[in-house]
Amino acid sequence: MSTKQPDMAELLASVDFAPLQKNEVVEGKIISLEKHEIWLDLGPQGTGLVVGRELEDSSKGLQIGDNMSASVLETESPEGYAILSMRRISREKGWEVLEEHMKNKETFGIIPFDANKGGMLIEVEGVRGFLPVSQLSAENYPRVTGADKDEILQRLNQLVGRTLMVRILDMDRSQNKLIVSEKEAQREFTEGKISDLKVGQKVKGIATGVVDFGVFVNVEGVEGLVHISEIAWDRVDNPNKYVKVGQEIEALIIAIDQDKLSLSIKQLQKDPWAEEVSKYKENDVVEGKVTRITPFGAFVQVSPAVEALVHISELSDEHVSDPSGLIKVGETKDFRIIAIDKDQHKLSLSLKSKAKPKKETKTESKKEEE
Repeated sequence: MSTKQPDMAELLASVDFAPLQKNEVVEGKIISLEKHEIWLDLGPQGTGLVVGRELEDSSKGLQIGDNMSASVLETESPEGYAILSMRRISREKGWEVLEEHMKNKETFGIIPFDANKGGMLIEVEGVRGFLPVSQLSAENYPRVTGADKDEILQRLNQLVGRTLMVRILDMDRSQNKLIVSEKEAQREFTEGKISDLKVGQKVKGIATGVVDFGVFVNVEGVEGLVHISEIAWDRVDNPNKYVKVGQEIEALIIAIDQDKLSLSIKQLQKDPWAEEVSKYKENDVVEGKVTRITPFGAFVQVSPAVEALVHISELSDEHVSDPSGLIKVGETKDFRIIAIDKDQHKLSLSLKSKAKPKKETKTESKKEEE
């Protein structure tokens, strides 16, 4: 009696076999292990290769005979084996970890591997992401005069390789998008610090940036700005002449706006303008030197700290259309003080006579005749 031998179709049908699908996760046994490639035995599904950039650092601990998982990139190469990826499966697991970080508003460390003019390039759990310049902390934000892009990039490059604590600001797995924020990670800390500060309080901080409009200061992790008008009592044209990056400064809090401070250096110093003006009163005659002439009048230096204005209407009892026709820069004259505004630091002067002749009324004239 002869026994029927099963043909190949019957043998395949008897094996739990399903063809490979792109992007599916498969498990196989390592049959060859080299520095830049791993060969896997996938059983009835054939052989698979993980090579080059699709390997992960975790492959260093593997040995021949170990089982490992990989994601299918190509079901069959021209040579007949599948192309697999450890990197992709690692990235999928990474997205799951990141989703938990975002859900729980967790703070975690990242190490930027590169920088461009817009921010820091990062990789977390196998997922590439971005830390924008605007989301850097007050300590690391590149405050650069004139917003020089090359200098900004130079400052950002100093953060490459450093550990920064961040939170996820936005992410979308379908678009492969991951945005993190160092500023957001420090929000509770910053809010806690802000709540302890008050307007009128004297604080110390480190200058983190000097720009055309003022000086940025890190006050124990809270960002503050000393506007150019609050640096010194005298006229400030270049903040760099007064403060350097890295310099410790003492300042007064003059306003608090959410997570930022407005600071003043000059208000911790005596006001030379107020001191010198305190000895003057209206109608006093003072000597002054003309420093500038404008279409609306002239500026006069009364003392080293006090510059006053003579409005065009106060240059003469007669109508004046051109101030330069009456006075010259460098000329010294006696002026009469007509107004002192201590709050606005304004001293107004006049060259006009003190009082105009009083016009007689008909009633007064008749009384004199009687």
